[in-house]
Amino acid sequence: MSNGPEHETPAVVMPRPVDPQRRLKGQKALVTGANSGIGEAVAIALGAAGADVVVNYIVNEDAAQRVVAAIEAHGVKAMAIKADVSKEDQVQAMFARMIDAFGTIDILVNNAGLQRDAPLHEMTMDQWTLVLNVNLTGQFLCAREAVREFLRRGVRPEISSAAGKIVSMSSVHEVIPWAGHVNYAASKGGVMLMTKSMAQELAEHRIRVNSVCPGAIRTPLNQPAWGTPEAYQSLMTLIPYNRIGEPEDIARAVVWLASDESDYATGISLFIDGGMTLYPGFREGG
Repeated sequence: MSNGPEHETPAVVMPRPVDPQRRLKGQKALVTGANSGIGEAVAIALGAAGADVVVNYIVNEDAAQRVVAAIEAHGVKAMAIKADVSKEDQVQAMFARMIDAFGTIDILVNNAGLQRDAPLHEMTMDQWTLVLNVNLTGQFLCAREAVREFLRRGVRPEISSAAGKIVSMSSVHEVIPWAGHVNYAASKGGVMLMTKSMAQELAEHRIRVNSVCPGAIRTPLNQPAWGTPEAYQSLMTLIPYNRIGEPEDIARAVVWLASDESDYATGISLFIDGGMTLYPGFREGG
């Protein structure tokens, strides 16, 4: 006996075959905070995989233009757009400009973030608000604009099996408490549940949302943690794999999450941390 059309199983959309050398060919990506560090490496890796890329920045236009040139060297298009991701009007203007230039967006990498560290009893409202506004609200504002375009356009099967992909840049500190950095840890904890909640809400629309959680990465942001031999050796006590991460380690993970190779992955927190979240203090039995 038929269950009736209201109970019919939706048509299965299988992942496309992927060219491993140009796995993002024809796709349009936006990377926030992309003129240095992890964002720079991610933007260049997306271009190397075949995507056209918008390089978002807030300061240092010269650095953003150098990233644009590095992306264009892979035979794809790139452009730099200045915008403060914590400002709704600037985010909306950035997306409008991108869509006018590239036609649409397929991949959003919510990378922009910062730290303003202080002991809790000395932390100012400005320090708290700035970090939450950029690291958490900024990801919300950019994700909302991307999702509006994903829903408007839908799946383009010749381009990707998904209607859109969002990669949130989180941190090991979405699960590891961090004294002296309460604002930063709170923002990344928020990113974790925002990412998973968006993934749950949007999966039925073929929109995938995942996060990458870096550990200690060699970037200007955290140079005090690795910039001297003594600091580096101290850092290694927290990393079982016994090396610092490089921005390219994160970039490779982002490319995978943005590609159809990860088409069945949504709502995950992918830790790229050399084992920092493995409680290395317990290696000798605690």
